[in-house]
Order: sequence, then C-alpha cells, then structure tokens
Amino acid sequence: MDFALALHTHLPYVLRHGRWPHGSDWLCEAAIDTYLPLIEQLQRLSAESVLAPITIGFTPVLANQLASAEFVREFEAYLTQRLVTCDEAPESLKATGETALLPLVDFWRSRLLGLRRLFRDLNHDLVGAFRRLEAAGRLEIIGSAATHGFLPLLARDESIRLQLAVGRSEHRRLFGRAPAGCWLPECAYRPRGEWAPIAGAPYRGIRRGIEEHLSDAGFQYFFTDAHLAHAGQPLGIYGEVTAGLERFDADLERHVTAHGGKSAVARTPYQAYRVTPPRLDRSVAALVRDPQSSMQVWSRHHGYPGDEWYLEFHKIRWPGGLKLWRVSESGSDLGWKRAYEPIRAQERARDHANHFAGLLEKLARGEAGRGNGDVVVAPFDTELFGHWWFEGPEFIGAVYRALARQSEVTPVTASAHLAAHPAKQALRLAVGSWGANGDFSMWLNPQTEWTWRRLWPLEQAFWDAAPQALGRPEAWPVLAQAARELLLAQSSDWQFIISTGAVADYAERRFLEHCDDAERLVAALAVPGGNLEEALRRADELARRDDLFPDVLSSLALVVNGSRAFA
Repeated sequence: MDFALALHTHLPYVLRHGRWPHGSDWLCEAAIDTYLPLIEQLQRLSAESVLAPITIGFTPVLANQLASAEFVREFEAYLTQRLVTCDEAPESLKATGETALLPLVDFWRSRLLGLRRLFRDLNHDLVGAFRRLEAAGRLEIIGSAATHGFLPLLARDESIRLQLAVGRSEHRRLFGRAPAGCWLPECAYRPRGEWAPIAGAPYRGIRRGIEEHLSDAGFQYFFTDAHLAHAGQPLGIYGEVTAGLERFDADLERHVTAHGGKSAVARTPYQAYRVTPPRLDRSVAALVRDPQSSMQVWSRHHGYPGDEWYLEFHKIRWPGGLKLWRVSESGSDLGWKRAYEPIRAQERARDHANHFAGLLEKLARGEAGRGNGDVVVAPFDTELFGHWWFEGPEFIGAVYRALARQSEVTPVTASAHLAAHPAKQALRLAVGSWGANGDFSMWLNPQTEWTWRRLWPLEQAFWDAAPQALGRPEAWPVLAQAARELLLAQSSDWQFIISTGAVADYAERRFLEHCDDAERLVAALAVPGGNLEEALRRADELARRDDLFPDVLSSLALVVNGSRAFA
C-alpha cells in the first residue's frame, strides 16, 4: 500500500502591509515555526538516507513573498527581536520568582540561533531550498491558484482561468518546472452545472466544472475531501466532527450489495479517481483524503497535538512572546499550565509517529489493502506542523523513519503513485470543500455576502476593460497592477477571517483596500483614449507595495485570447 503525505503551504500577501500581528510578523512566524524546521527535518532525513517523499504545495502568493528581498530583511529583524527577548527574559523571570522557567529561555535561544544559522546557510532562500530538494528527488512540489481564490464562487470563468494561469506561470518561474498537481484553495470544488450561489448573483446558468479549468491549465491531479466523493461526513476545520463518522467501507458494502456482489463500481478513499465531465478531452485525477489517518493528526481534541506534553500554543509570556508551558491536563485553565519539557515532548512525538506508522500498517492489512494500487492520502495545512503543533516537524521525520523499518507501507509522492497506478474509475464529485460543514458556508454566509456583491461587479468591469487595454502598450502597467489587485481581492483568506470572527476588521480593510485600488485602475482603463497619467502614477505606487507576479500580463493575454495552452 502507498502512503502520500500532502502539505498545503499558504499565507495571504502581508509584506508591506504592516508588521504585528497580521503583517510581516505573520509570515516570519510561519517561517521560523514551520518552514525552516521542515527543511531541517528533510535535510536530516536525506543525510540518513531515509526516504521522505512529501508532496508539498506552495501558493504562488506565498512563494513570491518568501523569494522577496523584503522578506529577508523582515525575517532577520524578527529573529533579532526574538533573541533580544531571550536576553531580557531571565531578569524578568527572576523578578517574578519564575526561576524554574529559566532553562526554557536557554532552549529558545539555542533554537533560534540554530534556525538563524540554517537560514543563512541557505543563503536566505527558502524557495531555493525546497527547489533543490525536489531536484534531488526528495519530494514533489505542486502548484495552486495565484492568490488562493475561492474558485467555485468567482463569477467569471476568466477569473478562474487567470488564477490558475498565473499560478502555473509563477510556479515555473520560482520552482523551475511546471507542477503536475494543483491544490484547490480550501479544497473547494463544484462540477459542471447551474451556478446560482445566492439570489441576485450575476451570470446565472450552466458553468464549467473546476476540473475542466484544471485540465485546460495543464494540471493532472488535485486533492479532495472524503465527503465530496459521496462517502463519509466532512471532517471540518481541525477535525471537528460529530460522532459516528460514516466510513467508506460501509459505503463499499452498500455498493457491492446493490450490484449483486460485484465490487467494480464500489468507491473507496484508497484509490484515485478520474474526474471526467462531458466533452473534456483530458481527464484529471482526484486523490481522496483518508478520514482515519487525517483525524488522528488533524483533530485538536482527538488527535496527537492535544497531548499533555506538547507545547501549549495559547499561553504566551509578555513582553516578548515566549511560549514556556505545555498543554498539561486536558481542558486545564491557562493559569494551571505546567512548564514545558522539550526532551519529553520529543519522546512523545516519536511515540506518536510510531503509533501513526502502526495505523498505516493496519490500514495496509485491512480496508486500504484490498486491491492493487491502494493509497492512503493524508493532506494537511503545512502550518499545522510547527506553528500550531510545535513538535509537528519532529513527528513527520519520525514517521518516515518508522516507515523505513517496515515493508507493508511505501511512502510516495502523489505523482509517483499516479504514474504506477493511473486513475481508471470515473467519479462525479459533489459540491463542497474541506472547511467547516463541508460546504461553502465559511466563505459565503450572512457575514461575508457583501464581499461577493462587491467582488462580482469588479470582475465584470475588469474583464470588460482588459481586452482593449491589452492592445494599448502605454496602458500595460495600469492593466498589470489592476490584475494584481483583483487577484489579491479574490483571496479566500478575507472571507475566512471574517467568518471566524478573529480580526475581522483587518480582513475587511484588506479586502476593501484591494477592491478600491483595482476599481480605480479599471476605471482609468475603461475610458477610451483617456489620460492615463494619474493612473500610471498610482499603478507605480501600488506596484511597490504589492510587488508580486511580474509576468501577470502574459497570463492575462492567454486568458483574453482564449488560449488553453497554459501548460
């Protein structure tokens, strides 16, 4: 049986939009908590000759930031500030009588200095580090939509095509090769059919399925959640799920019974499917998230991250932001948290890795090992490992070491599995996402409906103006920046943050900012023969603030000209 771990790496564009708490510090925190520790683990595994064929995706908006000189400056400053905190903490802890926590300050100082050495050894180039790992055959890097736009709710097919075209172009530019796989933002999918998300939505009627756009863009596969394959309930955010999760084996039994004992039509999460709508000449494969293994890692209540020995995410010491406590007893008040013990936590990470490897072996001997070509797919947000679950990168490394000691489970990249076992059975997926409730409600609800009613007319105005503007070289800087601002406004992060209720004002401000800027630039383009002088000045200012996607005009031209030759 094959095992494919898939990591989805994404943050919205935050450079030059402030620092703390949701500006560049957000990005720097992810780099120090997750991206560098993951590289560290992968380098160790490579040195030990342990295979760790992770399938990892980077959204183009994140990869652009990590490749930016601005990020390097911000990250060095962030690391310096954290080290200053370590220097100042001992005196404060002594003054409050918390001397038992002093060894943890030394732990953090050592940890931060080690990560700074790694960052400098990599020549400050995180994108290059992952690119080299892929070139060495250690992992597979997949792509995504440009700014993580929620594709099923975009009103114009051209908008979907631009998200994917820019995404693919930027992946080639930054990682040196075209991606085979695509991580659909929020795993959000809808098939070909009627498009009427809410009353009064524009362009009602039959819309192309998401897989058709993926095929046009040259992608070969994507990931989907179990309930979209018509089996099981959605796991939801971080594994919040009701009791009695329906499993694929029950669905399998029903299919076998209904077809007189013939299992050829039975569905299982342990194989890839062809998603092939009418008139599509190139099918796309869908890999299905396994509910059992995903729940074990993802759930904050039932999974590994809630173990009492792991670092407590929510208790932070101010000033400085050091985390010095462990989860402790389940449900304990933050005031009763006990001091963190790094060695014990690492031991637990290895224990849990061995348990997870055992779970995979059990699946290989049971329901996931029923046929040739079975695969357990475990997709997660990369930031779960390290940021939310500090010991997560250690867990990943220990899982691959444990798998190297057995023979029933073969770690593979998604492309390697599909090359050996091409998807054969066709399946029509349902509408949905991997978000809470398994539908679109985290992004389209009474709190966020206004964002779509603002975004949809902007889409229309942009695509009305773009064809003519492409024929005016003097307007290209304005058109390019209008496209960037439209793409940034389409980021699914804004609706998600609003829906969670955390820092909703920040998400609203960012969304409105990009909409306002795009509208002003589009308005200047919409005037035939109009004076572009002021718009050019504004576009230049915005290009310095939102400095990403340098080749956006090439992708835009492909979309406007109707080309399907994105690959």
